[in-house]
Amino acid sequence: MVKLDGLTPALLTSLPVDRRAVEILRAVTAGEGRDFFSNRWNVLNELIQYVWHGTEPAAARAYEEAYDWLVSHGLVSREPSQQGPDWFFVTDAGWEVIEGTAGLAKLAAAERLGVDLHPRIAERVRSMYLLGEYEAAAFLAMREVEIRVRDLAGASPGDLGVTLMKEAFKPGGALADPELETGEQQATMALFWGAIGVFKNPSSHRQVDFEDPTLASEIILFADLLHRMLDRVEPTRA
Repeated sequence: MVKLDGLTPALLTSLPVDRRAVEILRAVTAGEGRDFFSNRWNVLNELIQYVWHGTEPAAARAYEEAYDWLVSHGLVSREPSQQGPDWFFVTDAGWEVIEGTAGLAKLAAAERLGVDLHPRIAERVRSMYLLGEYEAAAFLAMREVEIRVRDLAGASPGDLGVTLMKEAFKPGGALADPELETGEQQATMALFWGAIGVFKNPSSHRQVDFEDPTLASEIILFADLLHRMLDRVEPTRA
């Protein structure tokens, strides 16, 4: 009961649902090992009786919303040793959030990739990312952009990186859109060569440590955007 003391009505009703859920998870598992399990209603009843000292409808709703968030994000799951759906244990993903500072950031970053990624990168890149191979996932996403540009431009295998992007997208280049003004053509060229130069080339030459999973997810989404821009180019190259 003592470990729940911080879960006051004021705290639960003031925090966004993700932070509230993590606070609840940390409170109920304080001092526990990975064999821990509990019951959602037991926790709520303890809060009502020993922390809130009475019914707090808004706080109870905040608790319920947070618990459902934990379930939907895979941080808790039904405890198989007990009867009924309300018994829960903390998953490996849940313990990662509890024990570290990056767990919630990793979870949020993974949600960013819950969108329909472009077919050129969807399966392999998402799988790598979810395995925690952030550098490899970001590199692969951008490398696919490079490969696709080379193929669409009819360039040789030796044409690489920034030089390839500048040649393919320069005004009058194989992938330049003649319907755009010269300035827009140059901006598109800069967008592609900048992306490859910053996010693909460094990983080609040395180990790049993506400690922040959010950064890796944003690079992947950037690559997704570039592929969708190339979708508009591809029919003209058929």
